[in-house]
Amino acid sequence: MDGNRGRMGLISRIQDWERGLRASLNVDLSTPENRRRAAIYNLFFDHAVLRILWTNFFEIAPGVYRSNHPTHARFAKMKALGIRTVLNLRGAGGAAHYLVEQESCAALGLGLVDVTLQARSAAPAEDILSVIAAFRTIEKPFVMHCKSGADRAGFASTIYLMVNEGEPLEKARRMLSPRYLHFRFTKTGILDHILDSYGLAEARTGIGFEDWVRTAYDPAVLQAEFDAGRRAT
Repeated sequence: MDGNRGRMGLISRIQDWERGLRASLNVDLSTPENRRRAAIYNLFFDHAVLRILWTNFFEIAPGVYRSNHPTHARFAKMKALGIRTVLNLRGAGGAAHYLVEQESCAALGLGLVDVTLQARSAAPAEDILSVIAAFRTIEKPFVMHCKSGADRAGFASTIYLMVNEGEPLEKARRMLSPRYLHFRFTKTGILDHILDSYGLAEARTGIGFEDWVRTAYDPAVLQAEFDAGRRAT
C-alpha cells in the first residue's frame, strides 16, 4: 500500500513538473526570450518537430487541401503552390502555436480563418455549423488543418465533401481512415460515431447533414452512447 502511494505521489510530482514547464514555454512572442521559449514549446510540446517532414497534406477537392499544423517553411511552400487561405480548426487564442501561425500567415499574405472543432468529444452543433459557414465564404485555394491532420481535419474534410461537393456519406467518410492516422478505436472514434448516427438518420429520412446538425444532432447523447460502447468493449 505504501509503495502504491509512493508511486502515485511520484507520478503526480512529474505531472506537476510537466505542467509547469509547459506553462513557462507556452508564452507570447513579445521578447526574444519569449520567442526562444515559444519555439521550444512548439517543437517539443506541440510536436512541430514531427511535422517538419511529415505533412499529412492532401488535396481533397479542386483547390481544397487538408494538412497537419504547418511550420512556417511549409506555409511558404503552400503560398508558392497557390494557396490563398488557411482554415485553422484548432481555434484562435494565445497559445504559442497559434501566435506563430498568425505571424506566418501575415508575413506571407495568407488569409487566416479560425474555427474550433473537437476530436475527442462530440463538438457543439454551433461549432460544426461554423465550419460549414466558413466553407461557404473562404477564399480558394485553401488548406484546412488541425494539429496532426488526422481527426479534426478528417472530420471537416468529410463535411466539406458532403455539404459542398455533394458526395455521399460512405464515400466522403474515407477522409477519416488509418491512411491519415485516424483510428476509430481511440477516443477520436466519437467522430465516426457522429457520422454513423447521421447515416442512420439519412437512411430513414433522406435528411442532409447540415439540416441534421441543426435539428437532430445531440452531442451529449452521442457522447454518452460512445462512452458506454467503449466501456462495454
